[in-house]
Amino acid sequence: MSAIGPGGSGTVMNPDGPSAPARVLLATCQGVIRPALRVAPINRSTIPIGAAAISGLARLRPQPRGIEREQVALNGFRMEILRPSGAARALRHGAMLYLHGGGFAVCGLRTHRPIAASLARRIGLPVVNVEYRQLPGRRITDSVDDCMTAYRWLLRHGADPGRIVFAGDSAGGYLSFATALRAIEAGLPAPAGLIGLSPLLDLDYAAKRDHVNVTRDPYIPLSALAAVVRMGAEVGGALDPLLSPVNGALAALPPVLLIAAEDEILRHDCELMAERLTAAGVPNTLELWRGQVHAFMSIFPNLPEGRAALARVSRFVRARLEEQDQARSA
Repeated sequence: MSAIGPGGSGTVMNPDGPSAPARVLLATCQGVIRPALRVAPINRSTIPIGAAAISGLARLRPQPRGIEREQVALNGFRMEILRPSGAARALRHGAMLYLHGGGFAVCGLRTHRPIAASLARRIGLPVVNVEYRQLPGRRITDSVDDCMTAYRWLLRHGADPGRIVFAGDSAGGYLSFATALRAIEAGLPAPAGLIGLSPLLDLDYAAKRDHVNVTRDPYIPLSALAAVVRMGAEVGGALDPLLSPVNGALAALPPVLLIAAEDEILRHDCELMAERLTAAGVPNTLELWRGQVHAFMSIFPNLPEGRAALARVSRFVRARLEEQDQARSA
């Protein structure tokens, strides 16, 4: 591990650089995906096409083994609870609320079942994978509403908030923080911890234009982020700054783990959130991974770096639950 130099924050977890499989993913993103995202329009007509294509590809992936799945239908959306086979535990013992990424527009239960299953096996607790409603039919605030509904469902079904951790990648990272802030504002208990995996935490895309990673990011062009925010958050061309978690009332949040690729554009969001959490007195850790792409651990959880990053997540979860138990027994 190595510390970032002056002007940055966080710790590089793999200073020797990427593994061979990660280099293949990096080259694919640089040569194919980023160029496509730069030229492909992102609008109400193209989102369903992209969503269908991604869903079709997800069906080609083998289903995770050693996992029991329970489907739950809620008001207008669904979620599934993943438990390690033979070690199913009641929600009262703890759970992870997992919110998938996909730019608030694509992906769902199937695409993120591998990472949710991996986390369930690692932490030994149920992982609740939420298929919240998305663009183009819903706005970002509607997605937060669905995540709040999922959290309220957990609480109604006996889940102990002191043993619940929120986690999410990319847009799901945004939803994890936005849901926690909304819950606290509504008088609900905060979760025991928050985990952002390459999280989008600042919807102000203009604020990222001067970050060095705006040209270095091998996967996500700034234009794609801008298109999503314009469609899902802006009203009359204006963005309410309070929609961005970095501008929220952070002092009441639980401890936070942030993980991002060293060269991705959302490193800006992670660094800004880490700075503001520290100023608010909230314990937080920012970990950066060299030679990786945005949300690498959710795209291919079995890459060497994906496994290592998820091991860091499980360590954080265990530490948070142990601290909660110790505080209650003191």
